[in-house]
Amino acid sequence: MRIARVYLHNTFAGILKETELHRKYVFEYNAGYEGPVVSVTLPKGKVHKFEKFPPFFEGLLPEGENLEELLRSRKIDRGDLFGQLLAVGQDTVGAASILPEENE
Repeated sequence: MRIARVYLHNTFAGILKETELHRKYVFEYNAGYEGPVVSVTLPKGKVHKFEKFPPFFEGLLPEGENLEELLRSRKIDRGDLFGQLLAVGQDTVGAASILPEENE
């Protein structure tokens, strides 16, 4: 299982887990988080389970030439969206940052 820590405006907001390789994911807010929601599609107060990569997090991934360069340089499989997110998560567009669990 891979785990990523999700930050919003540099505040720890929650955990994204890949519970089944490339197939199942769970996002849960940190119990003490009092900031805004990470996305309107991810309201607070419940555990969010997904049968495919969560759309909000997929929207943070590079596309086009940037994606191709990422896949080549990091040797990441095209279907490994969680791996791609971990590779670029510190430098996403917007207020969210995603860091591998081992960084803490």
